[in-house]
Amino acid sequence: MIEVELDPILYVIPIAGLVGLLFVWLLTRWVFKKDTGTPEMRVVSDAIKEGAMAYLARQYKTIAIISVVLGVLIMVAIDPLTGAAFLIGAFCSALSGYIGMIVSVNANIRTASAARRTLPEALQVSFRGGAVSGIAVVTLSLLGVAGVVFLFWFLQGSDFNADGVDMGLQDALLLSVGYAFGASFAALFAQLGGGIYTKAADVGADLVGKVEAGIPEDSPKNPAVIADLVGDNVGDCAGRGADLFESTAAENIGAMILGFVIYGLTGNIGFVFFPLVARGLGIFAGIVGIYMVKMRSEDEEPMKALNRGYYIACVLSIILFGIAASQMLGDNWIYFLACGIVGVILSIVIVYITQYYTSGSYRPVRDIAKASETGAATNIISGFAIGLETTFMPVIAISVSLLSAYYLGQLAAPSGASTGELFSYGLYGTAVATMGMLATAAFVLAEDTFGPITDNAGGIVEMSQQPEEIRHRTDKLDSVGNTTKALTKGYAMGSAALAAYLLFGAYFDAVASIRGLEGTEIFTVYEVDLAQPQVFVGALIGAMLVFLFASLAIRAVGKAAGDMISEVRRQFKENPNILNGNDKPDYARCVDISTKGALKAMILPGILPVIVPVTLGLVMRYAYPDDWTIAYQSVGALLMVGTIAGLMMALTLNNSGGAWDNAKKYVESTGQKKTPLHAAAVVGDTVGDPFKDTAGPSLHVLIKLLATITLVFAGLFVIAP
Repeated sequence: MIEVELDPILYVIPIAGLVGLLFVWLLTRWVFKKDTGTPEMRVVSDAIKEGAMAYLARQYKTIAIISVVLGVLIMVAIDPLTGAAFLIGAFCSALSGYIGMIVSVNANIRTASAARRTLPEALQVSFRGGAVSGIAVVTLSLLGVAGVVFLFWFLQGSDFNADGVDMGLQDALLLSVGYAFGASFAALFAQLGGGIYTKAADVGADLVGKVEAGIPEDSPKNPAVIADLVGDNVGDCAGRGADLFESTAAENIGAMILGFVIYGLTGNIGFVFFPLVARGLGIFAGIVGIYMVKMRSEDEEPMKALNRGYYIACVLSIILFGIAASQMLGDNWIYFLACGIVGVILSIVIVYITQYYTSGSYRPVRDIAKASETGAATNIISGFAIGLETTFMPVIAISVSLLSAYYLGQLAAPSGASTGELFSYGLYGTAVATMGMLATAAFVLAEDTFGPITDNAGGIVEMSQQPEEIRHRTDKLDSVGNTTKALTKGYAMGSAALAAYLLFGAYFDAVASIRGLEGTEIFTVYEVDLAQPQVFVGALIGAMLVFLFASLAIRAVGKAAGDMISEVRRQFKENPNILNGNDKPDYARCVDISTKGALKAMILPGILPVIVPVTLGLVMRYAYPDDWTIAYQSVGALLMVGTIAGLMMALTLNNSGGAWDNAKKYVESTGQKKTPLHAAAVVGDTVGDPFKDTAGPSLHVLIKLLATITLVFAGLFVIAP
């Protein structure tokens, strides 16, 4: 039995979970009550829905098989409960993606139909459709982590040490890491597979349809158009839903492990459970922010309505964060509130930096558009240079935030604290900053899923040949959706950076726990000595893994896109009536090409991040049996350098891809379609497609997967062979 007295504020966790699920049900019901437009619209929508659900079923079957095999291996090699937690995490991650998908493929036609009436109604339908995914993901993550931790704590039982600290809770937290690993593992496959699918279709549709045939992006004459619209859902809805699900799950568990160290120093168990309470309160803030998104008139910019809701969610998050901190984090809670505010500010700063580099209103995108005047080569050179440049400001912002949160955390330590204790408080401060940044995760994910819904709505309007006025409305929403998708990638990258740092600390705490270290001995494991050649090799392998992973992801898109291009060209050549509008293209064949290409190509890059760190740790442990520190330091170096390289690579890929995309749209907005300038911009956009929608977002997941897998397998690296 659990014998520790728990604070009543913990009831926020189940209450927030129930409220979140109720809100998801009410929003879904509201969206589904909207009309589904004309029969012509429904034909297009049904084709998108059929392709999306068929792909998801095949993808999840593949993920399930691999997950079960790995789960059984964990049960045998590590612990049965860790293996069970892994399978639960993988299932919940997949469920999050499925919920986002099912609502998205039903909200798209309702948005298209609403656009026949007014722009404000279309915005509300599309955003609330996206909000279903946002709230569902955060709620499932909260309930899943809380459920697993409390269940394992109950099964482990209370085991108090001489200082009155319940070590059974620590065991439960370490076992629960399997949940975060399962969520990361499933999310990586969902993001990878969805990214390969959507970009294979997009590149094929753009290069042959827009450049060679000179037809609009969503023309019903384009054989790849249905596959492209399906891809928006499987890549941006299912993939990103699973991505942010595992972000919140891994951050919660990592922060709770760090909180346990301070619980051991102070006897205040609130430090352990604060992450769950903060996440629960964030759900309430997200719900209020979502309800505030309404356009005041047909002429108001949709982005203003979204920003209004976002800032309301931010302010509410800070207020609720402060209430929780005052109740749970001791007398110096005000410093931890400041850490949370640092995280919220960082999220806003990252959003604006991303907007600067990916919006057509600013220098970087316009420079790329201008470079297109001299051809595709200069467009690509300029775009890649901009991508490299985009690492500067985010890194400065993340660095300032980390140092500020670390310093504020140390200020919260009691007077006379030792160096080791100050370090623990500082580390927990960075964890609280991460919680602050992810406090608005529900709202941000709603904005992300809003993007593919509006994109699909525009495709449905175009393919069902609705009046120009309706297409103008959906184009306006689609433009905003492209911006919000780019902003979400920046947000996800910033949160990955903060979460990765706190997971470093969780890894070293896990090593100390497994070795049975106590007191000041715990802090001796926080060392990674790169002067040792074995540890330096681990660092090199970590950096290499990021580049190899990105290469495999981008090449997979190239291969599948090549097959798609050949198929579209074949259909145009063998049946000229397609371009005349007299015959329908074979959409199903293109959907099948994207499906097979994605499922086949996602396996190797998906398994690679699991195999490499485990193999390195085991090799080092058996090669140096007399020095247990070599193995854990080598793996720690892989984790640290892999994270740093992954951050730089993801920033470059995400932002260069977004800039290329909006440079093309900027050229189109100036009335220069079907010109050599436009053709060059389209080529740049297709180069950026696998960057921003496949490799870049998948690297977010890779970073956290490396952290969770090292946590799960830490025992193999530090126990004598």
